[in-house]
Amino acid sequence: MTDPNPDPQTPQPGMTGGLAKTLRVAAVGDLHVGESAERPHRELFDRVHEDADVLCLCGDLTNFGKTREVEILIEDIKACRIPMVGVLGNHEHECGQPDEVTRMLCDAGVKMLDGQAYEIEGVGFAGGKGFIGGFGRYMLSSFGESQIKRFVQEAVDDANAIETSIRALRTERSVVLLHYAPVVDTVIGEPPEIHAFLGSSRLAETIDRYDNISLVVHGHAHRGAPEGRTNKGTPVYNVALPVLKTLGETPYRVFEV
Repeated sequence: MTDPNPDPQTPQPGMTGGLAKTLRVAAVGDLHVGESAERPHRELFDRVHEDADVLCLCGDLTNFGKTREVEILIEDIKACRIPMVGVLGNHEHECGQPDEVTRMLCDAGVKMLDGQAYEIEGVGFAGGKGFIGGFGRYMLSSFGESQIKRFVQEAVDDANAIETSIRALRTERSVVLLHYAPVVDTVIGEPPEIHAFLGSSRLAETIDRYDNISLVVHGHAHRGAPEGRTNKGTPVYNVALPVLKTLGETPYRVFEV
Protein backbone atom coordinates (compact mmCIF):
# COMPACT_ATOMS: atom_id res chain seq x y z
CA MET A 1 0.00 0.00 0.00
CA THR A 2 1.32 3.44 -0.88
CA ASP A 3 1.29 5.77 2.12
CA PRO A 4 -2.18 7.40 2.10
CA ASN A 5 -1.05 10.29 4.30
CA PRO A 6 2.55 11.04 3.36
CA ASP A 7 4.65 13.07 5.73
CA PRO A 8 5.87 16.28 4.00
CA GLN A 9 9.49 15.23 4.57
CA THR A 10 9.01 11.75 3.12
CA PRO A 11 10.05 11.37 -0.55
CA GLN A 12 6.94 11.61 -2.77
CA PRO A 13 6.19 12.23 -6.46
CA GLY A 14 7.03 15.76 -7.45
CA MET A 15 9.63 16.12 -4.69
CA THR A 16 12.57 14.53 -6.47
CA GLY A 17 14.03 17.80 -7.70
CA GLY A 18 14.19 16.83 -11.35
CA LEU A 19 15.69 13.40 -10.73
CA ALA A 20 14.72 10.26 -12.63
CA LYS A 21 11.18 8.93 -12.40
CA THR A 22 9.84 7.80 -9.06
CA LEU A 23 10.59 4.20 -8.13
CA ARG A 24 7.96 2.25 -6.20
CA VAL A 25 9.70 0.24 -3.49
CA ALA A 26 7.83 -2.50 -1.61
CA ALA A 27 9.23 -3.84 1.66
CA VAL A 28 8.42 -6.65 4.10
CA GLY A 29 10.28 -8.68 6.71
CA ASP A 30 9.68 -11.53 9.12
CA LEU A 31 7.95 -13.99 6.83
CA HIS A 32 9.18 -16.83 9.09
CA VAL A 33 8.72 -19.69 6.63
CA GLY A 34 8.66 -23.09 8.37
CA GLU A 35 9.78 -26.41 6.95
CA SER A 36 6.22 -27.78 6.85
CA ALA A 37 4.71 -24.73 5.17
CA GLU A 38 3.04 -25.02 1.78
CA ARG A 39 3.16 -21.97 -0.49
CA PRO A 40 2.95 -19.69 2.57
CA HIS A 41 3.61 -16.43 0.70
CA ARG A 42 2.88 -17.28 -2.94
CA GLU A 43 0.18 -14.61 -3.19
CA LEU A 44 2.57 -11.93 -1.88
CA PHE A 45 5.26 -12.65 -4.45
CA ASP A 46 2.76 -13.16 -7.25
CA ARG A 47 0.98 -9.81 -6.76
CA VAL A 48 3.69 -7.39 -5.61
CA HIS A 49 4.60 -6.42 -9.20
CA GLU A 50 1.18 -4.79 -9.48
CA ASP A 51 2.11 -2.25 -6.82
CA ALA A 52 5.91 -1.92 -6.90
CA ASP A 53 9.02 -1.90 -9.08
CA VAL A 54 11.39 -3.41 -6.46
CA LEU A 55 10.82 -5.67 -3.44
CA CYS A 56 12.95 -5.36 -0.27
CA LEU A 57 13.13 -8.39 2.04
CA CYS A 58 14.16 -7.37 5.56
CA GLY A 59 15.29 -10.62 7.16
CA ASP A 60 13.81 -13.43 9.25
CA LEU A 61 12.46 -14.90 6.05
CA THR A 62 12.69 -18.37 7.64
CA ASN A 63 12.18 -19.77 11.13
CA PHE A 64 15.58 -21.35 11.67
CA GLY A 65 17.62 -20.92 8.49
CA LYS A 66 17.11 -24.58 7.58
CA THR A 67 17.75 -25.64 4.00
CA ARG A 68 14.21 -26.98 3.58
CA GLU A 69 12.74 -23.69 4.81
CA VAL A 70 14.76 -21.74 2.26
CA GLU A 71 13.69 -24.14 -0.49
CA ILE A 72 10.02 -23.55 0.35
CA LEU A 73 10.60 -19.79 0.39
CA ILE A 74 12.36 -19.94 -2.98
CA GLU A 75 9.40 -21.76 -4.53
CA ASP A 76 7.28 -18.72 -3.66
CA ILE A 77 10.02 -16.27 -4.69
CA LYS A 78 9.94 -17.74 -8.20
CA ALA A 79 6.55 -16.07 -8.66
CA CYS A 80 8.05 -12.59 -8.20
CA ARG A 81 8.36 -10.57 -11.42
CA ILE A 82 10.33 -7.58 -10.12
CA PRO A 83 13.91 -7.20 -8.79
CA MET A 84 14.44 -8.24 -5.16
CA VAL A 85 16.97 -6.98 -2.61
CA GLY A 86 17.36 -8.59 0.80
CA VAL A 87 19.22 -8.95 4.09
CA LEU A 88 19.43 -11.83 6.52
CA GLY A 89 17.80 -11.77 9.94
CA ASN A 90 18.84 -13.40 13.20
CA HIS A 91 16.64 -16.44 12.44
CA GLU A 92 18.70 -17.21 9.32
CA HIS A 93 21.69 -17.66 11.63
CA GLU A 94 20.07 -20.17 13.99
CA CYS A 95 21.22 -23.31 12.11
CA GLY A 96 24.74 -21.99 11.65
CA GLN A 97 24.63 -21.75 7.86
CA PRO A 98 23.94 -18.09 7.00
CA ASP A 99 26.38 -18.22 4.08
CA GLU A 100 24.45 -21.12 2.56
CA VAL A 101 21.15 -19.30 3.03
CA THR A 102 22.64 -16.25 1.33
CA ARG A 103 23.94 -18.39 -1.55
CA MET A 104 20.54 -20.03 -2.08
CA LEU A 105 18.72 -16.71 -2.08
CA CYS A 106 21.26 -15.17 -4.46
CA ASP A 107 20.84 -18.13 -6.81
CA ALA A 108 17.09 -17.51 -6.67
CA GLY A 109 17.62 -13.95 -7.88
CA VAL A 110 17.63 -11.96 -4.62
CA LYS A 111 20.42 -9.37 -4.42
CA MET A 112 21.65 -9.92 -0.86
CA LEU A 113 23.26 -7.08 1.07
CA ASP A 114 26.15 -7.58 3.49
CA GLY A 115 28.64 -4.89 2.62
CA GLN A 116 27.46 -4.77 -0.99
CA ALA A 117 25.33 -2.15 -2.73
CA TYR A 118 23.13 -2.17 -5.80
CA GLU A 119 21.56 0.41 -8.09
CA ILE A 120 18.15 -0.22 -9.62
CA GLU A 121 16.68 2.35 -12.01
CA GLY A 122 18.64 5.20 -10.47
CA VAL A 123 17.95 4.32 -6.83
CA GLY A 124 20.65 2.83 -4.60
CA PHE A 125 20.10 -0.06 -2.20
CA ALA A 126 22.48 -0.67 0.69
CA GLY A 127 22.44 -2.21 4.15
CA GLY A 128 22.88 -5.40 6.11
CA LYS A 129 21.45 -7.32 9.05
CA GLY A 130 22.50 -4.87 11.73
CA PHE A 131 22.89 -5.83 15.38
CA ILE A 132 21.63 -5.15 18.90
CA GLY A 133 22.96 -2.98 21.71
CA GLY A 134 20.33 -0.44 22.71
CA PHE A 135 19.40 3.14 21.92
CA GLY A 136 20.55 6.62 22.85
CA ARG A 137 22.07 6.99 26.31
CA TYR A 138 21.10 3.39 27.07
CA MET A 139 23.28 1.99 24.27
CA LEU A 140 25.83 -0.49 25.57
CA SER A 141 29.39 0.87 25.57
CA SER A 142 32.71 -0.90 25.33
CA PHE A 143 33.61 -0.89 29.02
CA GLY A 144 34.35 -3.53 31.60
CA GLU A 145 34.59 -7.24 30.95
CA SER A 146 36.24 -8.56 27.80
CA GLN A 147 32.98 -10.33 26.92
CA ILE A 148 31.16 -6.98 26.84
CA LYS A 149 33.89 -5.46 24.72
CA ARG A 150 33.67 -8.31 22.22
CA PHE A 151 29.89 -7.90 22.06
CA VAL A 152 30.16 -4.16 21.40
CA GLN A 153 32.89 -4.74 18.82
CA GLU A 154 30.53 -7.07 16.96
CA ALA A 155 27.99 -4.26 16.81
CA VAL A 156 30.64 -1.80 15.61
CA ASP A 157 31.89 -4.22 12.95
CA ASP A 158 28.36 -4.77 11.71
CA ALA A 159 27.72 -1.01 11.49
CA ASN A 160 31.01 -0.60 9.62
CA ALA A 161 29.96 -3.21 7.05
CA ILE A 162 26.70 -1.35 6.52
CA GLU A 163 28.61 1.92 6.12
CA THR A 164 30.81 0.25 3.49
CA SER A 165 27.63 -0.66 1.65
CA ILE A 166 26.23 2.87 1.84
CA ARG A 167 29.53 4.47 0.88
CA ALA A 168 29.64 2.39 -2.32
CA LEU A 169 26.56 4.16 -3.65
CA ARG A 170 26.74 7.13 -5.98
CA THR A 171 23.00 7.67 -6.30
CA GLU A 172 21.15 10.76 -5.09
CA ARG A 173 18.30 8.59 -3.79
CA SER A 174 19.00 5.50 -1.71
CA VAL A 175 17.19 2.96 0.45
CA VAL A 176 18.86 1.24 3.41
CA LEU A 177 17.67 -2.26 4.34
CA LEU A 178 18.20 -3.62 7.84
CA HIS A 179 16.78 -6.35 10.00
CA TYR A 180 17.40 -4.76 13.38
CA ALA A 181 15.94 -1.34 14.20
CA PRO A 182 18.16 1.77 14.01
CA VAL A 183 15.84 3.91 16.18
CA VAL A 184 13.82 3.28 19.32
CA ASP A 185 10.69 4.84 17.73
CA THR A 186 9.90 1.71 15.74
CA VAL A 187 10.29 -0.73 18.65
CA ILE A 188 7.85 1.14 20.88
CA GLY A 189 5.11 -1.34 21.71
CA GLU A 190 7.57 -4.10 22.56
CA PRO A 191 8.35 -4.62 26.26
CA PRO A 192 10.89 -1.94 27.29
CA GLU A 193 13.03 -4.66 28.89
CA ILE A 194 13.90 -6.08 25.45
CA HIS A 195 14.42 -2.83 23.50
CA ALA A 196 18.20 -3.27 23.70
CA PHE A 197 17.83 -6.61 21.90
CA LEU A 198 15.83 -5.17 19.03
CA GLY A 199 18.39 -2.80 17.52
CA SER A 200 20.99 -0.14 18.09
CA SER A 201 21.51 3.60 17.70
CA ARG A 202 24.86 2.80 16.08
CA LEU A 203 22.92 1.96 12.94
CA ALA A 204 21.20 5.36 12.90
CA GLU A 205 24.51 7.14 13.57
CA THR A 206 25.92 5.44 10.48
CA ILE A 207 22.89 6.36 8.37
CA ASP A 208 22.95 9.99 9.49
CA ARG A 209 26.46 10.47 8.11
CA TYR A 210 25.01 10.39 4.58
CA ASP A 211 22.70 12.82 2.79
CA ASN A 212 21.52 10.56 -0.03
CA ILE A 213 19.38 8.17 2.03
CA SER A 214 15.68 8.57 1.28
CA LEU A 215 14.35 6.01 3.72
CA VAL A 216 15.27 3.03 5.91
CA VAL A 217 13.27 -0.20 6.23
CA HIS A 218 13.70 -2.93 8.85
CA GLY A 219 11.86 -5.78 10.57
CA HIS A 220 12.40 -7.83 13.75
CA ALA A 221 10.14 -5.87 16.14
CA HIS A 222 6.86 -7.73 15.64
CA ARG A 223 4.97 -5.59 18.13
CA GLY A 224 6.78 -2.35 17.37
CA ALA A 225 5.52 0.85 15.80
CA PRO A 226 5.37 1.28 12.01
CA GLU A 227 7.28 4.57 11.67
CA GLY A 228 10.06 6.67 13.16
CA ARG A 229 12.96 8.96 12.24
CA THR A 230 16.66 9.20 12.85
CA ASN A 231 18.02 12.24 14.69
CA LYS A 232 18.76 13.82 11.31
CA GLY A 233 15.19 13.21 10.13
CA THR A 234 15.57 10.23 7.79
CA PRO A 235 12.30 8.26 7.73
CA VAL A 236 12.49 4.76 9.24
CA TYR A 237 9.79 2.12 8.70
CA ASN A 238 9.21 -1.14 10.55
CA VAL A 239 7.95 -3.53 7.86
CA ALA A 240 7.82 -6.72 9.94
CA LEU A 241 4.83 -8.67 8.60
CA PRO A 242 3.01 -8.71 11.99
CA VAL A 243 3.22 -4.90 12.05
CA LEU A 244 1.97 -4.61 8.46
CA LYS A 245 -1.03 -6.77 9.32
CA THR A 246 -2.12 -4.09 11.78
CA LEU A 247 -2.07 -1.48 8.98
CA GLY A 248 -4.21 -3.27 6.40
CA GLU A 249 -4.57 -6.32 4.20
CA THR A 250 -1.54 -5.80 1.94
CA PRO A 251 1.39 -8.01 3.08
CA TYR A 252 4.00 -5.38 2.19
CA ARG A 253 4.35 -1.62 2.34
CA VAL A 254 5.10 0.50 -0.72
CA PHE A 255 7.12 3.71 -0.74
CA GLU A 256 7.78 6.11 -3.60
CA VAL A 257 11.44 7.07 -3.84
